[in-house]
Amino acid sequence: MVPSALVDDAAAVLSDLRSHGLTLATAESCTGGLIAAVLTAVAGSSDVVDRGYVTYSNMAKTEMLGVPAALIEHNGAVSREVATAMIDGVFLFSPVDLAVSVTGIAGPVGGSEHKPVGLVYLAAGRRGHPAIVRECLFGDIGRAGIRLEAVRKAFAMIGDVISK
Repeated sequence: MVPSALVDDAAAVLSDLRSHGLTLATAESCTGGLIAAVLTAVAGSSDVVDRGYVTYSNMAKTEMLGVPAALIEHNGAVSREVATAMIDGVFLFSPVDLAVSVTGIAGPVGGSEHKPVGLVYLAAGRRGHPAIVRECLFGDIGRAGIRLEAVRKAFAMIGDVISK
């Protein structure tokens, strides 16, 4: 189901977190928990992966992470602002050192002219530091492809945040 190379990438991320003594939580929308699932596919991941929030609906983003409903209404759930607010929510509700969030349009429906299928926003942050946010236009490469690319990008961003 998940390419073995991606599980290898997860093992490398976990090793990096471990060597720096850092813990991680995920906040996921369009990936539906896939980032956390791939990380926890690696034995021993529980020493650095604390929890994962699957906030697929707007209500879940608001109730579980404290993302303001007005922010979602004004910017849309798929936005830089919401990805950042999801990171803020992780730090508000969990004791972790690092967080990664993702919100996007995995398709095959749901896109628009301004927010096409394959548009994904990812954010990664370290407690006490500003989050980094990336806008990714993966294109209409299929639902599974978009979700897997988002996981790959999330792992890279976690690495960027660890090295800060």
